[in-house]
Amino acid sequence: MAEMESQDVAGPAAPGEAGKSSARPADREGLLKHSREFLDFFWDIAKPQQETRLEATEKLLEHLRARPEGSEMKYALKRLITGLGVGRETARPCYSLALAQLLQTFEDIPLCGILQQIQEKHDLQKVKKATMRPALFANLFGVLALFQSGRLVKDSEALMKSVKLLQILAQHHSHLQEQPQKALVDILSEVPKAMLQEILPKVLRADLNSVLGSPEHLQLFLLAQQKVPRKLEELMGPVNLFSDENIPRLVKVLKMAASSVKKERRLPAVALDLLRLALQEGKFPRFWKDIVEQGLLKKQSWPVSYLCFRLLGAALPLLSTEQLPLVMRGDLIRHFGEHVVTAKLPNQFRFAPEMNEYVGAFLDGCRDDPERQLAVVVAFTSVTNQGLPVLPTFWRVVRFLSPTALKGYVAWLRTMFLQPDLDSLVDFSTSNQKKAQDASLHVPERAVSRLRKWVILRLVSIVDALHTEKEEAVIEEVARFCFFHSFFEAKKPTPQIPETEQRFSFPLEARAREVVSRAFFSLLQTLSSQYRQAPEQTQDSQPWTQRLVRFADLLLNHSRNAAALTPFTALQRQAWDRMLQTVQELEAASSGAKAAAFQHLLLLVGIHLFKSPTESCDLLGDIQTCIKKSLGEKTRRTRSKATNPQEPPWVEVLVEILLALLAQPSHLMRQVARSVFGHICSHLTPRALQLILDVLNPEKDAEEDSVVVTDGPEEPPESAEDGSSDGENDRASAGDDDSDDDSDDSEEEERDADVDQGFREQLMAVLRAGKALGAVDGEDDGDDGDELGDEAMMALDQSLASLFAEQKLRVQARKDEKNKLRKEKVLRRDFQIRVLDLIEVLVTKQPENPLVLELLEPLLEVIRRSMRTSSTKQEQDLLHKTARIFTHHLCRSRHYCHDVGRLVGTLYAQVERLVRQASHQADASISLYYFNAALYLLRVLKGNAASKPVSKTPKKEKASSKPSGSEAAGGLDLSLVTPIYSSALTSFLTKRNSPLTVPMFLSLFSRHPVLCKSLLPVVIQHVTGPARPRHQAQACVLLQKTLPTRELRVCFEDPEWEQLVSQVLAKVTENLRSLGEAQTKSEQQKELSSLGLLNTLFRTVHQEKLTVDLTSVLGVLQSKQPSLQQRERAAGSSRLYDLYWQAMKALGVQRPKSGKKDVKEVPDVAQQPVSAKRKKKGFLPETKKRKKRKSEGPAPEEGAKPAAAGEKQPPSRGKRKRNRRKALDPDPTPTPARTPKPQKQQRKLSPVEPAGTKQPPKDLPAKGVSGKSPQSALPRKKARLSLASRSPSLLQSAAKRKKAQLRKARKP
Repeated sequence: MAEMESQDVAGPAAPGEAGKSSARPADREGLLKHSREFLDFFWDIAKPQQETRLEATEKLLEHLRARPEGSEMKYALKRLITGLGVGRETARPCYSLALAQLLQTFEDIPLCGILQQIQEKHDLQKVKKATMRPALFANLFGVLALFQSGRLVKDSEALMKSVKLLQILAQHHSHLQEQPQKALVDILSEVPKAMLQEILPKVLRADLNSVLGSPEHLQLFLLAQQKVPRKLEELMGPVNLFSDENIPRLVKVLKMAASSVKKERRLPAVALDLLRLALQEGKFPRFWKDIVEQGLLKKQSWPVSYLCFRLLGAALPLLSTEQLPLVMRGDLIRHFGEHVVTAKLPNQFRFAPEMNEYVGAFLDGCRDDPERQLAVVVAFTSVTNQGLPVLPTFWRVVRFLSPTALKGYVAWLRTMFLQPDLDSLVDFSTSNQKKAQDASLHVPERAVSRLRKWVILRLVSIVDALHTEKEEAVIEEVARFCFFHSFFEAKKPTPQIPETEQRFSFPLEARAREVVSRAFFSLLQTLSSQYRQAPEQTQDSQPWTQRLVRFADLLLNHSRNAAALTPFTALQRQAWDRMLQTVQELEAASSGAKAAAFQHLLLLVGIHLFKSPTESCDLLGDIQTCIKKSLGEKTRRTRSKATNPQEPPWVEVLVEILLALLAQPSHLMRQVARSVFGHICSHLTPRALQLILDVLNPEKDAEEDSVVVTDGPEEPPESAEDGSSDGENDRASAGDDDSDDDSDDSEEEERDADVDQGFREQLMAVLRAGKALGAVDGEDDGDDGDELGDEAMMALDQSLASLFAEQKLRVQARKDEKNKLRKEKVLRRDFQIRVLDLIEVLVTKQPENPLVLELLEPLLEVIRRSMRTSSTKQEQDLLHKTARIFTHHLCRSRHYCHDVGRLVGTLYAQVERLVRQASHQADASISLYYFNAALYLLRVLKGNAASKPVSKTPKKEKASSKPSGSEAAGGLDLSLVTPIYSSALTSFLTKRNSPLTVPMFLSLFSRHPVLCKSLLPVVIQHVTGPARPRHQAQACVLLQKTLPTRELRVCFEDPEWEQLVSQVLAKVTENLRSLGEAQTKSEQQKELSSLGLLNTLFRTVHQEKLTVDLTSVLGVLQSKQPSLQQRERAAGSSRLYDLYWQAMKALGVQRPKSGKKDVKEVPDVAQQPVSAKRKKKGFLPETKKRKKRKSEGPAPEEGAKPAAAGEKQPPSRGKRKRNRRKALDPDPTPTPARTPKPQKQQRKLSPVEPAGTKQPPKDLPAKGVSGKSPQSALPRKKARLSLASRSPSLLQSAAKRKKAQLRKARKP
């Protein structure tokens, strides 16, 4: 142990080097024996992963707690002290932290002794120049370790020595910079006052120039000023730090501090201490004006600006209400606003999130002072860029406002909306805005308009972030305010309507009123969603929509005080009154969910009466009629239909109304339509469902065009995108000559495409006319008759100009028509996506409704069309939503229709139609949807037949007897279903490019095993014969996956099952006659599938002990062994070779060993002598060396020959085991092969093996095949691929089996 302590840092890394010294070998061996893990702790401590370091430190402390007095404590201290000066800079803090925790845990270790060891190990006087830097950092981190232990401030002697050492280290500024001084300040900040008074004269010079020379010295001065002001005054006398001559030096020090924390992005402690000193001495205005705004911001640099921003955020909790305006209305807050506006680049640092944290912490900390909260929030909101506040409309810190402050903030926002006070804002313009010469950008009206739009959006965002149960009055105030200024204007003030008591100082523009209207409906959506989550949110248990309707009725009744912007006509006012009456009737009649949904629909359409009076008036009358009929409807609806046969049912009318509401670009209307349809879908009629499906049917364009789909705010973005794209194309074409040529070519092609035959004829006519006119004018010219005169040229030019102008107008009209059609298509697709909401509600809430069955083919048509034309994102969204509804909500639903009644024949015809369409699709993905739809219909038919009552049988009879075909089929009419799928299966196994796949039929077979029994002859027929090799391979795969299923086995009697297996075996045997002769990929796949099916049949025969003749199969396989051995090394043949020997093993024939490997296994001693150096390799003790084992078996040339009947060869031990044994036994002597015990006796070992051992596989039993196959034995070889994955016992080495035999032999 002492020798290891004398080693260097690399001692634990190479413990083998200790073997070079013979001193005290027993101690060294004892340490290595029980402390290998202990030595590894020091390597883990220096690793970069924090979790590894902490875990290693904790384990080291636990290890030392168990042995506190041992030599390991001395080694740990020496190792950690040595690690303080390692070359890796990332490892030094790790060793320092570990040393600090060690000293904190074991308080009996003297700190002075540790400090002395650090100075001796890293002596600055003796260290060389090349290692000076690591030694300096070792001393610094050593002092920091003593300080972090928490014991340094309690030990005065160690504290004084540490201070002296830090002062020495501060002289090496080139290496350590200001780190020793920072460490000294941190230490002294934790020191008691009495000790600080004693140390202060030794660490602080009585010179103001030294104090103002660096941030660390200034921070030390401020620390003394805070803790021991009298001692500081005795040392330095009275000091006025904020005098005129000291302010420039303070600015310089703060700039140095800002540069030092540039990468850390934090506020320097010296700046915050200086701020507190200014507040304490009452000199905060001088500090803020002279030092911050006129000093630090005079020559702006971003590190200094960020320091000022952080100083602003940190100063908020320290300032009073009177001091806040000084900070929030100066140059700094304006500079902050400019930064928020201009910091838009992705890689540019943005300070706004950090300022939000400062403001949020301030508001959360002073909830009991609403006046200061309101002052800060209003101040930040008042920072505007040409009237637009720089903060976003959604500000998360608003949630920290107290109710009083929140109410005052909302009142201030309302006042700024009605009577904007631009003089109270801290407004600014960016440099680019100042350069603009447009005078309209600087007028007050523009600033007022920008401010009003922001204020109304801020009011709505406040409601989004509030807890409605606490701030109900604020929510109602904001909602009433938005509604009033959206649709009304004040005429005469009245106390009953507070909104009429304030007038606009600037008139409200129409565009601003549209913004208010959109914001109101956004607020209405928020309130409606919150109402669904918390129905008891209002005091009188009324939804917010109803309260707003009552407020609107109040305004309509006070027409003298408030006038609607669009006055109601008599018919519209009558519809409004009937709507209110119907709402009251719904409240009195029922309080259920259905009545609430109808009530919500009525109220929303009533509010939309102010936005679009004509459409909403018609809708209100239809909705009221439908509601009355739906609530008064009896269970038998045939009588009501008989009374008015020409009148459509109320459900159809209401569905038309919901479709009309879905046509509006309102998310709120979409939610309401979805909610209402969920309550009426149980009353849905086929005609009402057809109205929904007509929207999804692309063939009925006339009916789609009859539905007016309003685009609302969707047109401006599209036009903007078109304009931007055109601008981008112009810029790109202006910058690239090649793109110019391409664009010119494309334009020429477009022009050529626009030119029609009629225009060509008109152009030729004009040219002929001009030529004839020229011929007339040129008669006097003699020889110049071919040239046109001036008048003829002018006339021709005018004719051509007018002709081309007309053609240009026609081309532009075509383009406009094309754009119009494109936009209509976009709106139509968006409308279809919304209508899919109704389909989703129907299949979710009414999955047992027979009308759901009518959705299959329309949804499939939408999927097929969208897959064919899914070029745009909108088409993809339509496809994804339709596919999700079809797959998850329809086909995979747990509930389905159980009462098809007379629709059974129709469903069978639909199954046939769907399967035929699945077979004729061009894409397998589309075919899968059609196939799944047919499976869904089979499930419905099977469930309806199974739901019928059947005669009960005793339990014993049920257990003994197998279900009949009709019972297993679940009542399906196999005479109708079998031909359908038989034709599809035949097409799949004969057609060259069939969209059907193997997984489709496997899904069919697993769900309907009786149908599978009927279809098996078709599959067996295509295993051989004239079918293509690929189709034969698919037939083999189908049989391989289907025959092992238990559901199929139940459908067969024992003789039938044995006959089926024999039939399939004969077919496979015929396929295997060409084994090893494959030339194409499909033929290779056929061989692999045939062997896989053969192995499946063998497992079935072994497990069920069937009597099957396997002689012919064995003969065919043995005849193909030579050709397979020749192709074993070929690419892609290993899988085939493994499957072949898996089948041969099932027949009792073992896989031979490869001769090439056997040559390596038994090397010739004479030809390959082992050197003496190789013999000594290993250093294993005698007890650990493996005993010599006998040779592996026969000679290599005998390995491929079959052994005699009943004999067995020892299994291969594996190449890795043999190599290891050759290294341990360099001079093997050949011994006769030892014949192991029969395999049957080896199998008896498995019951006594522990639970963790691998059991023999069930699919490869060791017993012989019950049949007429002769049993022969060949040398065994490891199975690979599928055999290895299924039979882990085959991977056991020969050594393990030998040990098992020896253990059995030792038993008495």
